[in-house]
Amino acid sequence: MSHFSNIKTKIRNISSLKAALTDVGIDWKEGSETIRGYKGQTKQAEIVVEQANNYDFGFSWNGSEYELVADLQYWQQPLTVEGFLRKVTQRYAYHTIVGESTKKGFEIAEQQKNEDGTLRLVLQRWSA
Repeated sequence: MSHFSNIKTKIRNISSLKAALTDVGIDWKEGSETIRGYKGQTKQAEIVVEQANNYDFGFSWNGSEYELVADLQYWQQPLTVEGFLRKVTQRYAYHTIVGESTKKGFEIAEQQKNEDGTLRLVLQRWSA
């Protein structure tokens, strides 16, 4: 019986995911990597995060989005899984918005982090 859990996300852009993980201080490996789990079980993922307890977690493409794959019993991060995903998703959204906006000629005019942890971005584009 597999102990791996697949947690759905709305993450579809791997570049923004990598940038988000880096922003939150996570060391990750990419490529077709192996996640190590309970009793030597393994699972393939596109991004793997090794933990000190030798039980990894990562992100795997399911055909429409990247799912968080982990043996939750051996989760060894400072935040809960939910807290971790919330933080990564926020940084993912930031990188996705900035990346797509830049492609359309926008640049960041103002950026503000609010007390509640939300971000406020003001983008501008000059037209001739």
